[in-house]
Amino acid sequence: MTNRLTTLLAGRPAIADGGYGWLLQERGLPMGECAESWNFTNPDAVAALHEEYAVAGARLLTTNTFGATERRLAQHGHAGRAEEVNRAAAALCATVARRHDALVAGDIGPTGELLEPLGTLTPDAARALFAEQVRGLRDGGADLLLVETMSDLEEARAAVAAARAEAPELPLVVTLSFDTNLRTMMGVTPAAAVAALAADGVDAVGANCGRGPDDMRTIAEQLVAARPDGVLLVAQSNAGLPELEGDHFVYTVGPEAMAEHALELRALGIDVIGACCGSSPEHLRAMAGALTAG
Repeated sequence: MTNRLTTLLAGRPAIADGGYGWLLQERGLPMGECAESWNFTNPDAVAALHEEYAVAGARLLTTNTFGATERRLAQHGHAGRAEEVNRAAAALCATVARRHDALVAGDIGPTGELLEPLGTLTPDAARALFAEQVRGLRDGGADLLLVETMSDLEEARAAVAAARAEAPELPLVVTLSFDTNLRTMMGVTPAAAVAALAADGVDAVGANCGRGPDDMRTIAEQLVAARPDGVLLVAQSNAGLPELEGDHFVYTVGPEAMAEHALELRALGIDVIGACCGSSPEHLRAMAGALTAG
């Protein structure tokens, strides 16, 4: 069966964008305010960041909806607005993406709660939370759905089930954060993630966030070794780990090193390459330049 993401890319460079939340904080998002609120209180700042990533060479632009489930929004005073926030974010991203022949990746992060039996969130409740997000992203113009930074495989599968129920036509990408001795916080290995999510019919599986390019290189090798036929692989590493300089944190890996990392990932067999926390349009410009020149 043809991979839907491959079809959707249709010759576009398979280059995803980089970090959002930390950059919006650098650009004035008040401490303690959720980044998703800027989709309606400061949309120009969000659109400007989408634009910078698109100009830098990213062809998958991520909506500013990482924490846009109902319960996480409610914690910031936005109860009852999940579909609205996701729809607005997707539409905002689409205005930029359409100008650059880029794709809108509707971003879905963890709920922030633990599923049973470790926590109180049931799988059905998790699916309902993700379904709200999916409907908003779909209606706002998302071209694909990106479930990212997951630790619990069952939570990831709840998001997959919601996506298949609410937007079966959209390609589906799922990435986990293997940041604890090359496993997720819940003990999931790259190979186990690939096997389970491929069986669920997702179009691409991979890793994001984590501890930086060195760990991501090893994770990528494990993803490639476990890849079933027909599934694309994704890697979006943090730009190292943050270190305190003065009164703020800085990340340790610069654009040139991330560009070298991008080439390593491609040589290993990773299909879609981007970045995550600590990265910026400058990092993406170097990565895209290396990938398109090679």
